[in-house]
Amino acid sequence: MKVWRALVRWTLIPVSALAVAGILLAAGLSLYVLPGLPSVNELKRVQYHVPLRVFSAEGDLLAEFGEKRRVPLKIDEIPLPLKQAVIAAEDDRFYEHPGVDYQGILRAAFSLARTQAALQGGSTITMQVARNFFLNRERTFWRKLREMLLALQIEKKLSKDEILALYLNQNYMGKRAYGVGAAAQIYYGVDVGDLTLAQIAMMAGLYKAPSKYNPIANPQRAKLRRNYVLRRM
Repeated sequence: MKVWRALVRWTLIPVSALAVAGILLAAGLSLYVLPGLPSVNELKRVQYHVPLRVFSAEGDLLAEFGEKRRVPLKIDEIPLPLKQAVIAAEDDRFYEHPGVDYQGILRAAFSLARTQAALQGGSTITMQVARNFFLNRERTFWRKLREMLLALQIEKKLSKDEILALYLNQNYMGKRAYGVGAAAQIYYGVDVGDLTLAQIAMMAGLYKAPSKYNPIANPQRAKLRRNYVLRRM
């Protein structure tokens, strides 16, 4: 009987401590973090700045002015294989999680504890949208927490397709290109609808590190990344 009581006591102590910690964390979030978050409603009014383009009478592009190259696209203008490739490479549970992939976070944590090398998968597409539009890239606990909370709010306000469209139009793809529309034209000289499957996989690979996997500057490294994406699709 004494052993049973001791077991119950030593079980209840950590459980109670975790419960209290959870309550304190929730209170802290409500008081200090949530009120300071930007409004995700801004994402419904996003307007992309496009460069000034000068065309000839025949419709040929003569000149382009502006630091950023961008060709904004609606989600239904982006070919399905390109969407599938980006999701496979960056967030394969995109349509399953609520903005934060708790399974991915646990997987990365276990990998870090076992091998000292975290697996990719901690940051979802929605979390990256939150970071790209609202936050900086400082590596702190509080920035990551804000990113996760914003991602959860974004998922409540926008559909998955709306979130994916923001991601595919906003991210830097290298060579001054922002979004897949501009990247397709800069790297391959075609619109996104005319990309081959190999080109699609190559572009999806740019999201991890656009300079490192640039097919022009680092063709061999880019091919390895492309092949990885193709295997994931």
